[in-house]
Formats: sequence, structure tokens, C-alpha cells
Amino acid sequence: MTEMILVIGANGQIGTELVTTLRAKYGHSQVVASDLHPPKNAGSNGPFEQASVTDAAAVRAIFEKYKPTQVYLLAAILSAAGEQKPKLAWDLNMNGLLNVLDLAVEFKVAKVFWPSSIAVFGPNSPKQNTPQYCVMDPNSVYGFSKLAGERWCEYYFEKYGLDVRSIRYPGLIGWKAAPGGGTTDYAVHIFHEALAKGEYQSFLSADTELPMMHMDDAIRATVSLMEAPAKSLTIRSSYNLAGVSFTPEQLNEEIKKHIPDFKLSYSDNDPRQAIADSWPKSIDDSQAQKDWGWKAEFDLPKLVEDMLLNLRKIK
Repeated sequence: MTEMILVIGANGQIGTELVTTLRAKYGHSQVVASDLHPPKNAGSNGPFEQASVTDAAAVRAIFEKYKPTQVYLLAAILSAAGEQKPKLAWDLNMNGLLNVLDLAVEFKVAKVFWPSSIAVFGPNSPKQNTPQYCVMDPNSVYGFSKLAGERWCEYYFEKYGLDVRSIRYPGLIGWKAAPGGGTTDYAVHIFHEALAKGEYQSFLSADTELPMMHMDDAIRATVSLMEAPAKSLTIRSSYNLAGVSFTPEQLNEEIKKHIPDFKLSYSDNDPRQAIADSWPKSIDDSQAQKDWGWKAEFDLPKLVEDMLLNLRKIK
């Protein structure tokens, strides 16, 4: 069967790289990118449809035009941005998901991917090696929209037989696109500022340890999960996924191996600190390893080296 793949939220940090990967794999004409705004890169090398995921009629028109066999729904308002506009974040994150799930059932889409996040965990979740199943009491709009979304995904799998697959992404670090308003964004901005100015002020404290992942690992995990046989998947809410955990100070020390004069300072009373303090420090992803053979490739030294190498090329 010829695949026709629709990526909604294609202009974001994940979507930018995922579309490129999928088009290389399936062909440029077989991967439709969609977003609220036109792509910044005019030569996006494939079909593009401008639409809001909250506009059910507009999304339906895209489904009718292309009859997708796979859908990746990436459109979302992230943690820090969501706290600025909580009701908008809930509307986009929840109603956008429900619009796509309903259309996927109606149009008999073979597979749907929807990303969750470590934001589903909260102050009373275990902080070290956070397990797949535990107390989940998120305290951000982004977090509880993702937790609700996980329940909806599993519900549509159980009730309608829709093959929905999901990953709880940690903080994602890539050089090809700007981050989108998340609590872990410091770990992307720091590289740009280190090269441009030789200094950076972190909005998270020196010892704030968080799970992170190189974008290459995240894209590889996403495609691997979608290619896994359905019978091997035991989780239909969302899989824990681990890359590498580190603090701003540990990242600072690694960057200084490449830029010895780099200076990192810290700000006080940033609202993102409270969100970060409620999240895990490290993740147990043994279920992903067992079910579909997941294994991260980037440790901290390799991640830092790759980010600086590639950003220097485009500066």
C-alpha cells in the first residue's frame, strides 16, 4: 500500500525535522505538511496546506483531499507559553486532538501519532527513574492537557480500534529549528548564545536536573514507534522515553570544553522554575526498550559536540 502521510504542526521544532525525514523515506509528494502559518522555507519540497487544527472543517477538507494513511499531530501550545494563555492552550491541545481522532476514525486512517510529554508528571510523581505508571498530578495547563490527551488516545484505541501511538517526549534539543515556548528551551538557547555572545543567563537554577534528548534521537524514536508491529505495542496511552538527564551547570561545564571563556549566569524567580521543579529528573523507559527496541544514541558530550558543530556551520 502506498502511504500518504499528513503532518499537522509541521513548522514547529519537531515537525520541521520530521517532515524532512519522512519525505526522504516515503517521497516528497507522499508527505503533506500542514500548519497555521505558511512554511518559512518556501522550498518545502512537497505539498503544504494552511489550516488550524481547531478548525474541524478545514482539517476535514485536508483529509478529503489527500485520504491520509498516517497522521502525525504535532500542533500544540507548550508548557511555558501555555501558562500565558491557559484557555487557548487547552482549546488547541484538546480540541485539536479530538478533531483529528474523529476524522481518523471516519477516514479509516491506519496509524496516528500524537506526542505527549514528561509534563504529565507532577510534584508527587517519583523524580528519579520515573516509571511508566505512577502518580501523575501535573500542575501546568500543558501537563494536564497532555495527560487528558493520553486518556483520549487510549480510549479511541479501545473503543474504535484506532491505532494511536504516542511518546512522552523529554526536553528536545536540536539546531535546525527554534524551540516553541517550553520549560526546557534554555538547553537550546544556550548554544546560540554561547556562539553569538559567549555568555547566557539561564532561567532555571544551576542544579535543576531534567530529562533531555537530541532531536535526532527523538525523530528516530518517533519513526521507529510508528514502524513497530501493532502486536508488539503494550501501551496505548504514551510511552516513557529517555535520552540523557543533566543540569544547566553540567551543560555549562561541557560547553566550556569547547568554548573555554563561556560564562553562564542564573536569573531568579522565573515562573518556568516551578514547572521544572515538578517534573522528573530521569525517566525509566524500559517498556519502550522491551516493546520496540528503543535505545538513545546521544549522551551529553556527543549532544554538545553535535550542536556546536552544526550551529557553527549556519552562523
